[in-house]
Amino acid sequence: MTSTTTRGPVGTTAPDPDTQPTHDHRSCAGCLDRRQLLTRAGGVGLAVAGAAVLAACGSSATPGGGSSDAASSAGAASSGDGATSPLAQVADVPVGGALLVDSGGQKILLVQESQGTITAVSAICTHQGCTVAPGEGDLRCPCHNSVFALDGATVSGPAEKPLPSVEVHVKDGAVFSGAA
Repeated sequence: MTSTTTRGPVGTTAPDPDTQPTHDHRSCAGCLDRRQLLTRAGGVGLAVAGAAVLAACGSSATPGGGSSDAASSAGAASSGDGATSPLAQVADVPVGGALLVDSGGQKILLVQESQGTITAVSAICTHQGCTVAPGEGDLRCPCHNSVFALDGATVSGPAEKPLPSVEVHVKDGAVFSGAA
């Protein structure tokens, strides 16, 4: 039978030296204990989350960035004889909606509020420069949820200025950039 010695309050026993770990953690000057490790990991996590929030609210380095919406491949390109190719066909623009197209490197939204009446506004949000996308009867910025009417007027969101209008004209059922 082994005897135990008491240390401290009555009823406590000294640990058996044969079952003690052989590594003395106090001798590791650069080591972290569990609490220190979790505290530092939590601090790093908060810093990363804070950086992500700031990046989401910051300005885009390139105007029109921040949206994965692709513009239509039908851009206003010169055919070599001075004529330009159409931006889209009138039939491609939904009535009561809009179609995102590229006009010589500028993203624009072709709008058909009523049958046969085509107008256009810039697709670049006046708040942070993200690409505005057609919504359900409106135009929406996916970056900060600004909403615009089909005529470009600001409905809600952080954007205070309307979308600028862009000059387009219709000829033979096709939409072209510029005046007729």
